[in-house]
Amino acid sequence: MSTDNRGGAPRTLADELRALPDDALAELLRLRPDLLSPLPGDLSRLAARAGTRPSVLRALERLDTFTLQTAEALAVAAQPCPAEALARLLPGGERRLPAALAALRGRALLWGPDQALRLVRTARELLAPSPGRPGSTGLGPTLAEATAGFPPSRMQELLAATGLPSTHDPVSALRGLEELFADPRQLDKLLAVAPERARAALEKLIWGPPYGELSPQPAPHLRWLLERGLLIPVNGGGPAGSSGGTGARSGGMTVVLPREAALTLRGGRAHRAPSPLPPEVTVRARYTPEEVDRAAAGQAHTALTVVEELLSRWEQDGPAVLRAGGLGVRDLRRLATTLELPAAEAAFWAELAYAAGLVASDGEADERWAPTPAADEWRELPPERRWAALVLAWLRTTRVPGLIGRRPPAPAGPGGPAGQAGRDQRPPVALGPGLDRGPAAELRLAALRLLTALEPGAAADPEAVRHRLRWEAPRRMPEELHTLLTAAVLADAERLGVTGRGAPAAPVRPLLAALTPDDTPAAPAAARGAAGDAGPDPEAAVAAALAESAALLAPLLPEPLDEVLLQADLTAVAPGPLRRELAQALAVAADIESKGGATVYRFAPGSVRRALDAGWSAAELREFLARHSRTPVPQPLAYLIDDVARKHGLLRVGAATSYLRCDDETLLTQLLADRRAAALRLRRLAPTVLLSPVAPEVLLQRLRELGHAPAAESAEGAVLAPRRAAHRTPPRSAPEPVPDGPPPADRRLLAAAVRAVRAGDHAATAAPAAAAPSAAVPEGVTDLELPRRTAAETLSTLRAAAHHGGLVRIGYVGADGVAGRRVLAPVRVEGGLVTAFDHTAEEIRTYPLHRITGAAALGTEP
Repeated sequence: MSTDNRGGAPRTLADELRALPDDALAELLRLRPDLLSPLPGDLSRLAARAGTRPSVLRALERLDTFTLQTAEALAVAAQPCPAEALARLLPGGERRLPAALAALRGRALLWGPDQALRLVRTARELLAPSPGRPGSTGLGPTLAEATAGFPPSRMQELLAATGLPSTHDPVSALRGLEELFADPRQLDKLLAVAPERARAALEKLIWGPPYGELSPQPAPHLRWLLERGLLIPVNGGGPAGSSGGTGARSGGMTVVLPREAALTLRGGRAHRAPSPLPPEVTVRARYTPEEVDRAAAGQAHTALTVVEELLSRWEQDGPAVLRAGGLGVRDLRRLATTLELPAAEAAFWAELAYAAGLVASDGEADERWAPTPAADEWRELPPERRWAALVLAWLRTTRVPGLIGRRPPAPAGPGGPAGQAGRDQRPPVALGPGLDRGPAAELRLAALRLLTALEPGAAADPEAVRHRLRWEAPRRMPEELHTLLTAAVLADAERLGVTGRGAPAAPVRPLLAALTPDDTPAAPAAARGAAGDAGPDPEAAVAAALAESAALLAPLLPEPLDEVLLQADLTAVAPGPLRRELAQALAVAADIESKGGATVYRFAPGSVRRALDAGWSAAELREFLARHSRTPVPQPLAYLIDDVARKHGLLRVGAATSYLRCDDETLLTQLLADRRAAALRLRRLAPTVLLSPVAPEVLLQRLRELGHAPAAESAEGAVLAPRRAAHRTPPRSAPEPVPDGPPPADRRLLAAAVRAVRAGDHAATAAPAAAAPSAAVPEGVTDLELPRRTAAETLSTLRAAAHHGGLVRIGYVGADGVAGRRVLAPVRVEGGLVTAFDHTAEEIRTYPLHRITGAAALGTEP
């Protein structure tokens, strides 16, 4: 069946798609990438797929508020709707209306000329008001829908009550009532004789919801409205005032205000408050760019410190992985105590390290969270590059730490509004499943773009940012989730140093500029990048932006120090960030007492013993401190080190199962007499040797708890310096973000898809004519009809078709030696292969050139 309609207005959406230029068709496929998978064979199939419910729902989610209001107005208007009538439904939005209509057309949600606009049927069904989904218009069903169950006699009663002449059929009666309710003057004339309070009752339903409940015996003014069809029982049956309604109350009645009457009483407005313009992002405070950058750099340094401390903690004592995955609540609280942060912030840093691929589960039988090998590579980077890597991971992750501990909404079930299925759902935990939200990364990027659009140093009002983002995509996610995500984006940006005092910092601007709107986490690098004429690789642009952002941050970060101030009160003060090696050494020999602009370390017998256990000697420790201190080593600290060193190693623990060896016989005698050591079951083997049935590591730990300073020794009697190996997982990749739909296509793929669809459409209309000659070919001589050309001619024909978008017929000999014909729309000819959309098989295939006997052009797309 031919659908060519070039001589007049399009009759279908497919007709309108055929009239589009190639760039507009490519833009449609870019805006709605789900239409590409799989590639439709022709434009009729493309139009059919564009009207499917899942695809339309996805397209509606990408509309801004006014474009959505335009679609909703079209859904409640008569079809087709002239543009002038649509403008009357959206007063105040006339100047923005052409752009909204263009956005709907560009997404194939609207078709037809301006004099007869038609919303795609599926979109109309989704947006039109219904009892279960009133929508933002607040309108009810049409008069025809509301009176669908009325008997003819009831329609005549409505005519008589409203003063209209009787008719011979329900259709003309319905038309008369519609004209009455749609005419403001006639409706005002009717309401002018209404009882007192009748109009006030209608006012409660005008802007929605349009449904109301009446008692079994309605008041006189309500009965007057029922008798004239201004209130209609939702079941459509029974005389006015009967109890045949479907009200929730016993014997009550649910009534609805017809759409035509509501629109007239509203003055023809589809929405109470059309929003043609996006809300302005107001400025909360202003700072100089230097103040913003300094504040952001301070937060960036803190972020690096926190992540490094988390990695150091988990490489020695990683928490267990829950059976269902994730981090236990107690382990999260322990991490928060270690980091000296609230639990919610500790969860954010753990999730960020996980998203960046720095921590993962080790996969052992006793599964634990631990740093990955990538964490070691990350630690070797300069601070500014480490920060840039964290920011990029944060921008692209779809995980939302703010959902941790929040019980998901319970679906309705047999047990009531919060059914049993809902009660059984547990709140998500840190690092566990259930935290991914597809739109999170896109909203994060959109929020930061709003901030960077302001003048440098301007801090936006968070509430204004939330309203603006909600206006841009009102259907994308529930209101509660949107509010949570927006607040989390602004708070996390401040923690990471992306913003300083609420304003974007200069180092992050190059990275935001490189992340295009289509750089969504759902699109892996292979899909986001493209070769040849697809333009520069987006990943290369992101890498260059990362280097530029890091270079801008580097001068703002404090220079790491190689010295501390040792004080007589057994503390060491680091007035700034320390070099990594010095910080790690001090963390072994001293305990961190306080953090902040200056870190205070405190030396204690336990910390000094920890350094000696790690293999330091007293002389080495004193020399190390003297080398890295601006002040001489205080005498109290030197005495502490020497005193601990004198006791350290007097007791030697070995494997016998275990034994204790000590040159001081008196010390061993005291230990044997100590009741606290009874659990060790010590017995004397020789004057200087005790035996114990417990393991050496248990014996070491218990003796230290009793106040001794034992040391382990080897079989040869040498003192062992036990160094606990830092735990690492096997190589792990960062978690893939959850896609929020199909990945966006690059320009080359879009152009190839348009050519293939055009060629398929052309082949579909030309197929009967092309099939006629082959029908006359005698059986067994099909081979004679195969195109036969030289290799050079075949290659030239295929390349020309790929370049200009033509359609070719080829002869092809398969691997089984059977020859046949194919109708192809070539996309790429290179490397001895031709990649094309095969209209015989209706899919994209690749054929070796040496198996093609020849190629003949069938023509180009119309």
